[in-house]
Amino acid sequence: MTLCVGLGNPGSAYAMHRHNIGWRVIDRLVSDLGAQNISKSSFYGELYRHSNLLFLKPATYMNLSGRSVQAVKSFFKIDTNDIVVIHDDIDLPFGTIRLKRGGGHGGHNGLRSIDEAIGREYKRLRIGVGRPEHKTQVADYVLHNFSSQESEHLDTIISHASNTALALSERPFAEVQTHFSRKSVVSLPPSN
Repeated sequence: MTLCVGLGNPGSAYAMHRHNIGWRVIDRLVSDLGAQNISKSSFYGELYRHSNLLFLKPATYMNLSGRSVQAVKSFFKIDTNDIVVIHDDIDLPFGTIRLKRGGGHGGHNGLRSIDEAIGREYKRLRIGVGRPEHKTQVADYVLHNFSSQESEHLDTIISHASNTALALSERPFAEVQTHFSRKSVVSLPPSN
């Protein structure tokens, strides 16, 4: 069984934020596959199932995502290697898709929480959202909507990320990493 976790924050105020791109990928997967809602309060989030795939949107707010992941992992006895965490990454240019297994959290509070709860050896589907001009603007940047220009390309990015997540449940990691990682899923004109 594979568990795909999309990181984000609950509530309509956060829905379109850069930080919620992981949730949006899960929403696409659930919709495309017609996955069944099997949520329980003990999972601390929304959980959906389709065949041998589980899709989780932790509802604990980003900083406590590990609580939800740990609860689902324990209940279904899922190996850490069979967990895919889908998240925004400011260290990657907008539209970039990268895969890695293990590693540090890079200052991402959702990943930090998951690392503390289950360790680091899960798969990470990193979606580049770009970075603000100044380091002090990071929190404000990820907790704001994509620009109108970026929003035009989100459907393409979300589709590619959801296809990547499905491939990770069916094919060897190295093969998926080779075929699905992209420097950019979209092409944006340079900003002035």
